[in-house]
Amino acid sequence: MSIQDDVKFVKKELSGDEKILESAFKIEELYKKYKFVIWGVVAALILAFAGKTAMDAMHEAKLAEANQAFLILQTKADDTQALQTLKEKNPALFELFLYTQAVKKKDVKALNTLAGSSNAVIADSSKYVAATLENKSSDSKLYKELALLESAYLAIKAGDVKSARSKLELIDERSSVSMLASLLKHSTLKAK
Repeated sequence: MSIQDDVKFVKKELSGDEKILESAFKIEELYKKYKFVIWGVVAALILAFAGKTAMDAMHEAKLAEANQAFLILQTKADDTQALQTLKEKNPALFELFLYTQAVKKKDVKALNTLAGSSNAVIADSSKYVAATLENKSSDSKLYKELALLESAYLAIKAGDVKSARSKLELIDERSSVSMLASLLKHSTLKAK
């Protein structure tokens, strides 16, 4: 009986080994058939990874140069080389720098130029500050309540109390400028 058990065991082992060999032969056939495709995919993945790494490194170097130029401009605002580098490497930071310089110098012309910016924050802020410097009212999304307050003040100054009140009513009571709006509303009562 022991010999029969041994024979069955050997048969099972051989059939298991046959299946492994059969699988290995199938894999080898598939490899021979699709060898170029497999190596092409591997090469494409390696190139994609290397390309992504190179692009990231170039982007980081570009940002580092822009940051260095910005730091130079913080100490020496008229450095033309740093301005040109910042403009080429990081246009958004360049516009922000121009905005801060225009606000410091109260340069309405530069602010009006920046009002056409593709950056919505720079454009809106520039419009608002330029209008404020010119004592005009403006429609600002970022400074909505301040713009309303200023418009109301200008309307009161011009003697248009009704318009001033309607603008002051648009300011939310929970706003940080609501106290100023309340004071202006009281001044419209006296102006009657």
